Amino acid sequence: MNPKYFVIGFFGLGIVVAISKAFMPAAQDPHSVQRTSGEQGAPLVAVKLPKLSSAAEVGKNVFEANCAACHGVNAAGQDGVAPPLVHKIYEPNHHADISFALAAKNGVRAHHWRFGNMPQIKGVDDEEVAQIVTYVRELQRANGIQ
Repeated sequence: MNPKYFVIGFFGLGIVVAISKAFMPAAQDPHSVQRTSGEQGAPLVAVKLPKLSSAAEVGKNVFEANCAACHGVNAAGQDGVAPPLVHKIYEPNHHADISFALAAKNGVRAHHWRFGNMPQIKGVDDEEVAQIVTYVRELQRANGIQ
């Protein structure tokens, strides 16, 4: 084989790869893409409010006392503060109920959103977290998140 053809083929292949990459859309991680209004504290999602069960009403009260300051009214998140929990990222098959308990107990290193780390929430016990989860799951179901 003539070395000249090998060199031409090698560089030709490199040019083809470079051109094809230039026209391919950039890969986006849907877990890290954050669309915001730019208004500090604005809700990040619109949440449809269902008629809550009595257990979820208890969870709502616990959520409002311990979580809403960051995660917003009805878990809609707050621009520049914390993510919405009524979001497909937190659906049960991606974040099981135990993940909420671990987040409250240990805090969470930022991994889906660009809000920084979540601190541990002191003074919230496992029963209260379970009540919060009941509330959040009912909100999620009412908003098409299964």
